[in-house]
Amino acid sequence: MNDLLSGAASDGYDASSIQVLEDMEHVRLRPGMYIGGKDDRALHHMVAEIIDNSMDEAVAGHATWIEVELHENGHVSVRDNGRGIPTGPHPTDPTKSALEIIFCTLNAGGKFSGDSYQTSGGLHGVGSSVVNALSDHLRVEVARNKELFAMEFSRGVPQDKLSKIGAAPNRRGTAVTFHPDAEIFGTLKLKPARLFKMARSKAYLFSGVEIRWKTAINDGETPLEATFRFPGGLADYLQETLGTATTYSEKPFAGSVSFDKFGVPGKVDWAINWTPSRDGFIQSYCNTVPTPEGGTHEAGFWAAILKGIKAYGELVSNKKAGTITREDLTTGAGALVSCFIRDPEFVGQTKDRLATVEAQRMVENSVRDHFDNWLAADTKSAGAILDFLVLRAEERLRRRQEKETARKSATKKLRLPGKLVDCSATNRDGTELFIVEGDSAGGSAKMARNRVNQALLPLRGKILNVLGAASSKLGSNAEISDLCQALGVGMGTKFNVDDLRYDKIIIMTDADVDGAHIASLLMTFFFTQMRPMIDQGHLYLACPPLYRLTQGAKRVYCLDEAERDAWLAKGLGGKAKIDVSRFKGLGEMDAKDLKDTTMNPETRKLIRVTIDEDMPGETGDLVERLMGKKPELRFEYIQENARFVEDVDV
Repeated sequence: MNDLLSGAASDGYDASSIQVLEDMEHVRLRPGMYIGGKDDRALHHMVAEIIDNSMDEAVAGHATWIEVELHENGHVSVRDNGRGIPTGPHPTDPTKSALEIIFCTLNAGGKFSGDSYQTSGGLHGVGSSVVNALSDHLRVEVARNKELFAMEFSRGVPQDKLSKIGAAPNRRGTAVTFHPDAEIFGTLKLKPARLFKMARSKAYLFSGVEIRWKTAINDGETPLEATFRFPGGLADYLQETLGTATTYSEKPFAGSVSFDKFGVPGKVDWAINWTPSRDGFIQSYCNTVPTPEGGTHEAGFWAAILKGIKAYGELVSNKKAGTITREDLTTGAGALVSCFIRDPEFVGQTKDRLATVEAQRMVENSVRDHFDNWLAADTKSAGAILDFLVLRAEERLRRRQEKETARKSATKKLRLPGKLVDCSATNRDGTELFIVEGDSAGGSAKMARNRVNQALLPLRGKILNVLGAASSKLGSNAEISDLCQALGVGMGTKFNVDDLRYDKIIIMTDADVDGAHIASLLMTFFFTQMRPMIDQGHLYLACPPLYRLTQGAKRVYCLDEAERDAWLAKGLGGKAKIDVSRFKGLGEMDAKDLKDTTMNPETRKLIRVTIDEDMPGETGDLVERLMGKKPELRFEYIQENARFVEDVDV
């Protein structure tokens, strides 16, 4: 009883076990929370954070040019001629300058109140401080009020106080030079081509700014110097992207509208055209920040285009226009959408998806009237686009009808008793195939699934490593043959994504090393033999929990050790003992556990398998290196990256 009252613990877990990390320490320990990880994308996202700060100055009307320079030693500099970061003492801590607060304190910035910036890409007050924490060297120079100030940092720690280094009568603005820390990013290097593309896109997104590019690293493809200024904005961007491709309209539907609707002031720019020469794409932005996962502004844009084309079809008495869907619109459409709004809400610090609800109505209402007028003014282009979209709709409906017939006949032909457990849906839309590890896991999953749209295919153990085996073995391998039959497709050149019998293919393996290995083998198979399935967003990874914490009637599931430890540290809300159960495999989970955590769309978490659009070749090289026939390449990779592996419970 005395031990209980004093807080002592015989298991070594007591009050002293609870750590409180300073801002910079936490960023370095968990960079994934702030920039998405320690990979190549996260590395280049650091540069984007600093460029976005300069772009905010330009959009606010205070800067006319931004310079991005990649140095030979791996440092990168971003300069602008804006107002310059404030250098005076901060009111809450007069011993520190406002600049030091910005670069050393999370959630500190000038974009919360809206007084300094009407719209901005920086929102959370963490961008500059995160870049600082993850750089082994960072230097800031500020020219303000005809004086030049400078301050240097290392891994988030000031190396000295802000100092005035001289007069600057003909200079204004901020210059940030930093070098990503090898302790975080290992051997990864900033790539000139990727930074060049990033810098150029900013000039398209805001026609009022000049972007200057310099690099001392010659990759043979990227210019060493360039200057960008595009008065045509997104229309110029779309024209360059489509190049010489044939389009259904001589000029794209493009425009720009300022608004103050629904209490949200701002602006939206757009450009769209349709072409039979290439697959469709959309690139969207909010406050010049790329949103690769779309969001509410994209939804509003497509709603305006869909309603507009259907209304035009009704106007010209084309009865088939009513069958056109968003899927038909996006096929063959090249689209760019950029909005500027105050206080946008993004999903996560990396801002991949816009969540501001008002943005959908704002973009839709702003674009719709202009699209109606554009169609009415150019009936030749409008007719060509309408005919193309009607053909796409007819083809989609025909494929669906064929798929319904193919599904019924394929189910009869598969003859996989005890293997494939099919769903009852007669078309592909909304269906899911779970590839599960072993028959025991399949038993739990069978009871947990939704019989209408969720199918199961248990695999016995590890499938063949397609990169380490002769091609003649692929066709004769029983597991691969079953998988292809269940999916309704062939391999390699015989693969046709339209033949897929399911909308989502979900790899569901145990949350342990063996499960990760099986998932890696399956992803390698799909990457090498069914690549379009990944490109079109059909492949996913399930995220089953590794632990279950129980305290009385309360139950919490944890994906990994870190989440388990976090819950144990703060407790589940009571004083009773917490029972910790570790799942050795999916087969140990009862149907309710599996359904609630891994299979129910309302409560589960899925990871979509994607390939970085900026470096598809590097992805292929990495797969070959890790999964190919040469063990020495794997050994070399392990040596290069072993220091990044954190200790975990096994």
